[in-house]
Amino acid sequence: MKTEASEMEERKGKGEVMCGTLDLTALPLDCITLIISFTSPRDACRLSLVSTDLNLAAESDAVWESFLPSQYQELIPSSLSFSSKKQLYLSLCENPLLIEAGRKSFWLERVSGKKCYMLSPRDLSIIWSDTPDYWRWVSIPEARFDEVAELLSVCWFEIRGRISISMLSPMTHYKAYLVFQANRVYGFDYFPVNLSVGVVGTEGSKRSAYLQPRKERRRRLYWQIIEEQPTPGDDVQFPKARVDKWLEVEMGEFFNEGCVDDGELEMSALEIEGGNWKGGLIFQGIEIRAITPT
Repeated sequence: MKTEASEMEERKGKGEVMCGTLDLTALPLDCITLIISFTSPRDACRLSLVSTDLNLAAESDAVWESFLPSQYQELIPSSLSFSSKKQLYLSLCENPLLIEAGRKSFWLERVSGKKCYMLSPRDLSIIWSDTPDYWRWVSIPEARFDEVAELLSVCWFEIRGRISISMLSPMTHYKAYLVFQANRVYGFDYFPVNLSVGVVGTEGSKRSAYLQPRKERRRRLYWQIIEEQPTPGDDVQFPKARVDKWLEVEMGEFFNEGCVDDGELEMSALEIEGGNWKGGLIFQGIEIRAITPT
């Protein structure tokens, strides 16, 4: 006589998925499709491997359109076409789109479908960026935007960016990153840059980081006094390499509960305490990235 457990294993082997005491595959296809649309892209991919019926539902346009952001049609250039909503979804994960006249880029986090952005330097407030002796605007092939900001030399370093909270996915944990390249960097190895992320008018989360890569920190002459570089604490970061060959430092984090639609999230990077001249960095922008729990 078969036990309940052995019968369950046998049904699983035949591709029948049980939800409590309900055989999911016994439902009409449109019901299965509706149920899967309330899960996540990762769950849909997993369910598509279970059985033929679940594969038909999980691969359907109805399911993958539910993972796309509202009004996504307005973001897609008319020159692009896709054979399915899943192909469109995957393209938005792998190929960021320029939006708002090229001032921002937009993409989806692959596992969750949450919205992510990068603010271009032209979308940021950069102190002295209109002074050619301090900053210059350049075009480089590896950049995401037409123009990026190259820091020549400043003693007052300040970059700020804002984005409307309504543009972010609700109930989502975000982290912001300053994205840049080192180009004969100097002056950022003694004083860390103060970084922060928070709703405008609130304290927000704070970080600090040396923008000079760790290997380039060295003993320097500062105000005619030779001093050994201080040993950074555990809470002070150094730049990390990205897969796209740029560097990044984490600026802070923010959880969007989805209850505020008219506020703005502000990110800032500031180093004005040292008074020393610093330069040799190329900034691609500030990235606001959705974080998926592991």
